[in-house]
Amino acid sequence: MEFPLSRFTWTREPAACTMAPGRIEVTTRPHTDLWQRTYYHFRNDNAPVLQMETEEEFFSFVVKAGFDASSHRFDQCGVVVYLDSENWLKASVEYEDGNFQHLGSVVTNNGWSDWATTEIPASVKSMWYRLSRREDDFCVECSQDGQGFQQMRVCHLHKAVGAVRFGLYACSPEDSSFTAVFTHMALLPCQWQAHNGQAPDPCQGL
Repeated sequence: MEFPLSRFTWTREPAACTMAPGRIEVTTRPHTDLWQRTYYHFRNDNAPVLQMETEEEFFSFVVKAGFDASSHRFDQCGVVVYLDSENWLKASVEYEDGNFQHLGSVVTNNGWSDWATTEIPASVKSMWYRLSRREDDFCVECSQDGQGFQQMRVCHLHKAVGAVRFGLYACSPEDSSFTAVFTHMALLPCQWQAHNGQAPDPCQGL
């Protein structure tokens, strides 16, 4: 089934964008980013965000992000769940230098961001993501071939009640610009299975 690009809308528009069946190209503006308060003490909320809305509480969104053109520190592109300026999550590869990049995720609840990363070679120029929702909990996975996905993050968004918006983002926090290419988009039944291990605490809620 063809991915419903017509359901995507911009929260903030990029410098340029082209859309064709199965492909979105996003050109970033300089000095754009998403971050809230923690450690750096600044607040950035101007990254281009392209999303669709759903009330479905169990789903998975898959996309391949290509970033051949990124070559400046902090250039990044990936998946996002952007609810408002103080409640969102993002996952991406963030360019660092000619030797390595950061594959990571940021979760922001009530205006405070965290950042979890691992270093990957600078030679990696694309990454698949699978973003899954189970009510107000989310799982982000990544893959280099679109077949075997590895868990990056399990997290909670306090404000993810009812309808949520999710999709793509790209930004260039410093004085740079690049074009990110998104392909192989798919909206699937939730691929993140219900937990079948340790039982919940029987005293929970008392």
